[in-house]
Amino acid sequence: MTGVQSTEDRPVITTEQRSPDWSPRTARARFRAGLAGPTAGVAAGHTQANLIAVPADWAYDMLLFCQRNPKPCPVLDVTDAGSPTTVLAEGADLRTDLPRYRVWQDGELVDEPTDARAYWRDDLVAFLIGCSFTFEWGLARAGVPIRHVEEGRNVPMYLTDRPCRPAGRLSGPMVVSMRLVPPGRLGAAIKESSLLPAVHGGPVHCGDPAGLGIADLGRPDFGDPVTVEEDEIPVFWACGVTPQAAVMASRPPFAITHAPGQMFLTDARDEQYRLVGID
Repeated sequence: MTGVQSTEDRPVITTEQRSPDWSPRTARARFRAGLAGPTAGVAAGHTQANLIAVPADWAYDMLLFCQRNPKPCPVLDVTDAGSPTTVLAEGADLRTDLPRYRVWQDGELVDEPTDARAYWRDDLVAFLIGCSFTFEWGLARAGVPIRHVEEGRNVPMYLTDRPCRPAGRLSGPMVVSMRLVPPGRLGAAIKESSLLPAVHGGPVHCGDPAGLGIADLGRPDFGDPVTVEEDEIPVFWACGVTPQAAVMASRPPFAITHAPGQMFLTDARDEQYRLVGID
């Protein structure tokens, strides 16, 4: 299987320098007005989420898939059928408030709109899944470079050779996101991300990409390649694009997802999901 990558995943800076200072409500309003692009570095301190919406008769399979694969698919909220609202963001609309969407029919990508209202159906159940962009603020405080933000690119994401545990009609490989970590900061990166299991938690692999079946860091399946500095360690975290890999592999009749790297900004603060009482 190969990743589906459109021109919308290519290097592009679409957010303003002040976007870390935006409130989630401001960010959602900007996206609703047509701003599109990766959301890493937007609305500092607030939780970001992946989106997948499937027909109600596939919702149990998706819920079971997430329950059986909590590392790549940590569920933050599940909506009622047809509802475009979530308790994670008062007044938000899941059909309009993400930068860009992907529309799938029978496992094939058919459109990438910035507004999904024309495709939304009364039987769709939406799943909001934790996103690793949430813990990047902690990584940065710990001295870990966030290279894709520095270079104005989307985070590199890769299909792996690690199969997820199947659930009903859904199966597929785990997807990972990658960040480059100086050796002296590896422990801090593992610790900081592990304190946030609701947004993927600690890494699933550090070092040689071949350990995940990744042949070339310079050719991500989703997102963009980034500059690799000497001695940096590639570190891989489970990624919320995994349900999209399951859609491609399992071919449900219909689904709407976020475009990789272009997330839903919730009103929740990072600390609401941070483990406490751990050294």
